[in-house]
Amino acid sequence: MTDTAELRDRLQGCYVTVPTLFRDDDELSVDLDAMRKHVSFLVDGGITTGNGVLLACGAAGDFSTMTFDERVAVTAAVVEEAAGRVPVVMGGQTTSTNELVRLARAAADIGAEYMQVSPPFYFAHTDDDFMEHVAAAAAAASDVGLVVYNTHWTSLEISNDLIDRLAGLGTVVGLKWSMPDNGFMEFEGVVADYSDRFTIIDNQLRFATSHMLGARGIEVHICNFWPQWGVRMWGMLNEGRYVEAQHELVKVVLPFMRLWTEMEGHTSGDGHLDKLCMELVGLPSSRNRPPTRDIRDLYREPARAMLQAIGTPNVLTPD
Repeated sequence: MTDTAELRDRLQGCYVTVPTLFRDDDELSVDLDAMRKHVSFLVDGGITTGNGVLLACGAAGDFSTMTFDERVAVTAAVVEEAAGRVPVVMGGQTTSTNELVRLARAAADIGAEYMQVSPPFYFAHTDDDFMEHVAAAAAAASDVGLVVYNTHWTSLEISNDLIDRLAGLGTVVGLKWSMPDNGFMEFEGVVADYSDRFTIIDNQLRFATSHMLGARGIEVHICNFWPQWGVRMWGMLNEGRYVEAQHELVKVVLPFMRLWTEMEGHTSGDGHLDKLCMELVGLPSSRNRPPTRDIRDLYREPARAMLQAIGTPNVLTPD
């Protein structure tokens, strides 16, 4: 079994959810060449071991519209292009434990160091259901570190008791954490209580606070079109420049999230704004697969204005 301390140590920095790119054909088939180019862009922009990790086929990676074979092929392309320069996580969200086991084995076969696992959606599963779900993945691929993602909005909300039980599975090395917050510091409590046992990845945009409390990862959509920003943010946090980091979050991430919120009045999904911003700085891009609708024509100019306002480099001017 791989050293879990090493897995935890390598799981740090910008947790970049890499969008899956599709060809402009009738099936919106996966474009592996474009995926490789994007990985190279991220690595060339400074996302490397120690300050970043790449997640392939997560929510922003359109996993919910992809076949098993597509998910494996996309992750394999990301691993191949990363070539050991940055760790890769395979998205393992699924409603089927049998499929999760197959995904875990595939992750090991293609060289992904980690797999992200969430509570199965659709049914309101119990703690015991999820415990057995994760344990099956841990048994299937003992060399793959598991990152448990608290997707509380889809099904089970992971309790502190369940976190304690997951800690008993040696290959659970990370918690990607977001949770409902009623104003009683619930998020901060989890980070403070468990950062000594897991790498905590902040999925709640409280980077300064969570880093002070021991979190060692930050989920950053901005990196997909501006990786240097994420590298700089991670540097600020590690240097204890927390006030500066908070001001930078408000300056750059808040306008991005406000536009995302506006877009949700038109369509649901994830990664669609990342992809539009990628297009607007000249990177390979695409629409998302249905049922997420194509938002590009409707939001291209608002997205361009947002990118210019936050200081994004290399924004293309309209034709």
